[in-house]
Amino acid sequence: MFTGLIREFATVKSFRKNTLSLKASYRPKIGDSIAINGACLTVIELQEDGFSVELSPETKNKIAVENLKEKVHMEPAMKMSDRIEGHILQGHIDTIGEIERIEKKENSYDFYISVPKEFMKFIVPKGSVAIDGVSLTVNDVFEKSFRLTVIPHTMRNTLFNSYLKGRRVNVETDMFARYIYHIFKKDKKLDWNTVDKIMALY
Repeated sequence: MFTGLIREFATVKSFRKNTLSLKASYRPKIGDSIAINGACLTVIELQEDGFSVELSPETKNKIAVENLKEKVHMEPAMKMSDRIEGHILQGHIDTIGEIERIEKKENSYDFYISVPKEFMKFIVPKGSVAIDGVSLTVNDVFEKSFRLTVIPHTMRNTLFNSYLKGRRVNVETDMFARYIYHIFKKDKKLDWNTVDKIMALY
């Protein structure tokens, strides 16, 4: 699990086949889970100045791989003793979104991001969403897009300050919205066995 609070910018050293090598001050262990641009990946190798993670074909098909260059967002997995900030993330990217436009406001920036229409049902007004691993609040929901407001602190401490119109981004929708939708689909019946299974996840 992750919180959507970026702990460090890692520098991409190389990305060959299924292996992404990163330079970072954080020192993980082999087998650790770590989110890179929001995608949960497994550490497979350690180096003096960083580590390497492995990407499956499924992951490469789900994320914006073209952004695995220069700097990337990095967040280690939560510990049970950690304070929960941001919102709970799994590091499972649902889809790729595209920045439609960016508008400067008085002390913030509005980002309008489009996603495939089938994922809009998981985007809830005033709900949570993660963009490239950054926990954000949805302000407005439209037919095929949504609006986020990014404050100066977030702009300074994430790669959002370098994002431009047309950039593709990794999108993880709200976990609870996905579960609730799955439970109440018309072809599903809610019974106590289903409730028990959902409760067991928490």
